[in-house]
Amino acid sequence: MVIEAYNHGQRTFGENYVQELLEKASNPKILSSCPDIKWHFIGHLQKQNVNKLMAVPNLSVLETVSSVKLAERVNSSWQKKGSPERLKVMVQVNTSGEDSKHGLPPSEMIALVEHLNAKCPSLEFVGLMTIGRFGHDLSQGPNPDFQMLWSLREELCEKLQVPAGQVELSMGMSSDFQHAIEVGSTNIRVGTTIFGERDYSKKPILNDTTTELKAPVGATQEH
Repeated sequence: MVIEAYNHGQRTFGENYVQELLEKASNPKILSSCPDIKWHFIGHLQKQNVNKLMAVPNLSVLETVSSVKLAERVNSSWQKKGSPERLKVMVQVNTSGEDSKHGLPPSEMIALVEHLNAKCPSLEFVGLMTIGRFGHDLSQGPNPDFQMLWSLREELCEKLQVPAGQVELSMGMSSDFQHAIEVGSTNIRVGTTIFGERDYSKKPILNDTTTELKAPVGATQEH
């Protein structure tokens, strides 16, 4: 289904697991049929898997940097790879405070971004990422997690003196992407809506992938 989506114009795809991403991105059929494909890693990255992730063909963005130690490990590994381009990274923020979700506390976000910019020359900070709490009742108002990430970007841009347009917001999945766009998301991670439910009984080589879509600029909320 990756190839089918690519043939319909989709170029950016995401994956939650390092091993599955490596298998898919290295698949000969995908390599030959999808020369311009771009892969985003959107899952939790353990430090022992950094080198494996850096070996993924056509890796474009790592969306889940959440600590200084991980940032430094990724920077060192990408540097050793000798790529002429910096690896784009996002900082994952745990906006809901739930123990079940990864990401750093909102209060630590600016310090990590400043560290990336000052101490990680092989990495390029491009945005913030969060996973909104599941089951939010929209009749009670906008998802506070999405609102918080939007506000954090405003705070960050004021601190760094950069335009908001230079900092992407990756938030919103199959169940809530339309609402995320209304709140201000620039990147949505849609998997189930396009590829269907994940089948855990089969080895996922070409299925169970997420597409990374650019949210329509005209649909973003102005504040």
